[in-house]
Amino acid sequence: MTETPVFVVTGPSGAGKGTLVRALLDRFPELELAVSATTRERRQVERDGREYWFLSREGFERRAAAGEFLEHVEFAGHRYGTLRSELDRISSSGRAPVLELEIEGALAVREEMPGATTIFVTASLEALEARLRDRATEDSVEIDERLAIARRQLEQATRFEHVVRNDDLAAAVEELAAIVTRRISPAGSMSPS
Repeated sequence: MTETPVFVVTGPSGAGKGTLVRALLDRFPELELAVSATTRERRQVERDGREYWFLSREGFERRAAAGEFLEHVEFAGHRYGTLRSELDRISSSGRAPVLELEIEGALAVREEMPGATTIFVTASLEALEARLRDRATEDSVEIDERLAIARRQLEQATRFEHVVRNDDLAAAVEELAAIVTRRISPAGSMSPS
């Protein structure tokens, strides 16, 4: 698809993927987050094209059938996916796309783009539960469901090129930054995949 490096960050809910990705984007101006599409309802504080591209289920299915998604999955009753056009837009601006994905989507990208750098973010189950409860975006039943899923997802870590443990945020940011630095040249231009 492109010679620009693609970074795929995944892991269970509560592992801190979003926090680590934000830290990466602050540190590396040559990276840009690929905005995923979803069929879930937009929350009040969210804006279309910023957090997600919010699509109707019918619109999502139409785009999926047309092959417009690099990957797409069903998760927690909603569809999520990465539009190929989003990666093209980022690459054409001279930046490297960063995809923050659920594990199934990350595995699909790994198959579709073998040169992508895949990173699995993990943490202890205690840390995962504390983060899920602290962010207060799900009720107790949803948190318990996400923790049950997380236990199974942690077993997938070995399927990814890199595993970053996020029990200590500063150390995890440094480890992730080292992975990115190895893929981009010191002059800021991208190295081929």
